[in-house]
Amino acid sequence: MVSQANSAAFSSQSRLQQGNLIVFDDVCVLCSGFARFMAKHDKSVGFRFVSAHSPAGRKFYLSNSLDPDSMDTNIVIVDGHPHIKLASFTVAMMSLGWPWRSFAVLKFLPKRFSRWRYDRVAQNRYRFGRRSCPIPSEDLKGRLIG
Repeated sequence: MVSQANSAAFSSQSRLQQGNLIVFDDVCVLCSGFARFMAKHDKSVGFRFVSAHSPAGRKFYLSNSLDPDSMDTNIVIVDGHPHIKLASFTVAMMSLGWPWRSFAVLKFLPKRFSRWRYDRVAQNRYRFGRRSCPIPSEDLKGRLIG
């Protein structure tokens, strides 16, 4: 039997997964920069954002069979379908229209190469800089959940 608290958590998770959402590591300069960029340029899709460090963010990682402690990929959910690694970036860029849509060509890279390259960047992302308390942009603040 599912408790009321678990039922409510599952229900809110299901509602979040139905919309367009980006789960990102808000401590990573690259990931938070991606979220700020998306919040600034997304005029039609209406992405909402969840920190990977939040309870909701951790649940998204687990529900997509990802390690919530490594946070080695953003999760971009469009029309209820989750995308990870390079696919998360390309589907997000495609949603922005021209000229950002041109990044869709990256989806044609060989999977083995693109996964390897994405994993190398993800493993070294904190070397590019880390902030102890990144301040979200005004565009991003209004769309943050949890």
